[in-house]
Amino acid sequence: MFHPFTLNIKGELRSYERPQVMGIVNVTPDSFYEASRTMDCDAVKMRVEDMLLSGVDFIDIGAYSSRPGADDVSAQEEIDRIGVGMEVIRSLNVDIPVSVDTFRSEVAKIAVSEMGVDIINDISGGELDEKMFDTVAALNVPYVLMHMRGTPATMQLYTDYEDVTADILLELSKKLRKLHLMGVADVIVDPGFGFSKTLEQNYDIMRSLETFSSQLGVPVLIGVSRKSMIKKALDVSSEDALNGTTVLNTIALMRGAAFLRVHDVREAVQAVKLYELSK
Repeated sequence: MFHPFTLNIKGELRSYERPQVMGIVNVTPDSFYEASRTMDCDAVKMRVEDMLLSGVDFIDIGAYSSRPGADDVSAQEEIDRIGVGMEVIRSLNVDIPVSVDTFRSEVAKIAVSEMGVDIINDISGGELDEKMFDTVAALNVPYVLMHMRGTPATMQLYTDYEDVTADILLELSKKLRKLHLMGVADVIVDPGFGFSKTLEQNYDIMRSLETFSSQLGVPVLIGVSRKSMIKKALDVSSEDALNGTTVLNTIALMRGAAFLRVHDVREAVQAVKLYELSK
């Protein structure tokens, strides 16, 4: 079951009484879902405007693809790409909170302090940059703490769990406690579907999803949009994985998800609306 929550966005305490839809803007040439790639201002603008018309609540900018085999991107290139996305979003003059999908503390600092980003979304949960937790605490912004082992290139070598849900809960709870002791008040957890998990483990987590919000006591973000856990289970491509995405998003809503991070905003907004009406 969904639990209302609050976030401090630029000094304003905002209350959220329903699940939120976070739209993905990939300013990359190689994200796994080709239709989500936007490499210039016009493409970003078209995508963001469509999201706004569809009812998006948050926007998540990514400038470094985390798919296995993706090209390495320098910190400066990542910053430049994020700058393209933020320039467009801010030019539209909309009051939509924006997160940046990065594991680098240097990028996070510049994105928040110079570009106006509101939230840090770290796929590594602080594992790939030892300065990330200190940076988030100093910036005083909400932080998405995702579970992953290894790196995007090696993560599928680290799927050995005694009990996947219990082990992930333990790993996240230790980091959550550390962040709270450092003064980071607003943490959102992400179990990391597809990151260092097998197909079966992803569905084990989905079955146990409600335990994440109930045991950790913070909002839970779900990112299953067009991922391999859908493609492999249904034997479809990313382009044909929208229906599966909507099904899993609906299940996640029924099990307490506070955020749906998606490529397809319209369908996710509709799922939230119907979930709210059926409660």
